[in-house]
Amino acid sequence: MTAPRPTNLRTELAGALLRRVAGPDPSAARDAIHLTPGPRWFSADSAIARVHGDASMFIGGIRALLLQSLHPRAMAAVAAHSGYLSDPWGRLQRTATFLASTTFGPASMSEQSVAVVRAVHARISGTTADGEPYAASDPHLITWVHLAEIDSFLIAHQRYGRRPLDAAGCDEYVAQTSRIALALGGADVPTTLAGLRATLGAYRPELRGTPPALATVDFLLRDPPLPRAARIGYAGLASAAVALMPAWTRVELGLPSTPRSHTVGQIGGHVATRGIRWALDAAEPGTPVDTEPAATGSPAAATG
Repeated sequence: MTAPRPTNLRTELAGALLRRVAGPDPSAARDAIHLTPGPRWFSADSAIARVHGDASMFIGGIRALLLQSLHPRAMAAVAAHSGYLSDPWGRLQRTATFLASTTFGPASMSEQSVAVVRAVHARISGTTADGEPYAASDPHLITWVHLAEIDSFLIAHQRYGRRPLDAAGCDEYVAQTSRIALALGGADVPTTLAGLRATLGAYRPELRGTPPALATVDFLLRDPPLPRAARIGYAGLASAAVALMPAWTRVELGLPSTPRSHTVGQIGGHVATRGIRWALDAAEPGTPVDTEPAATGSPAAATG
């Protein structure tokens, strides 16, 4: 019988963080993804595994939510149907599990995860406060959500990641993530970094800071659902996410846009990601089948 390992601050922090993003039993969730045999969509040394297995994903995730909120129809669907206000941690855990399953899990698990999301999307439709109809299954909106996510994940990784990608790696990341977006029902999904930038620019006329978007800003930045002790670390992540937002989006969302806020954001991002790595590098990932262990410093890797 193996004696239990003594706990310390590092392992306690790792456990608390993993339970937040992966649920009450993160080891079981991680093992279910890594230890299930079968071929994977992506190899362990691929660009997508490198990005989604890094602590910078915490910053990228916050930026993605802020950026996504600028599309009125997408934001209306989120506000009316996602339950992000009533169950923010549940939504985070579902998102982290989806990212982990499709990035690190066997192909059968990836396909099942996509099928579940598509079934949920098929049930979501409505109209915005301005009378615009929306449907979560709309390929145009699926692509927008995808673009906002991968642009945010990649930008955060290039700024705060442990091993930033080179130009070829960035193109590889965009191409690999397009597979997931197409499986979800997206259309005209870019496969290169230049294509990502161009497609994001094409959405610009549709984007604006609506009241639901501003409510998201308040929720994420001014009154996050965290105990007071955890808000200091979160503030570093959030300020870094804001600093990475395009200048015009800060105007639309009422975000700080000064040289001082940018500097504070950069410092906060570096401190927060290093702290997360320090804690989560102590966690022992499972040994996966048909791939290599992922890093443990991100929401996706926490379950993947």
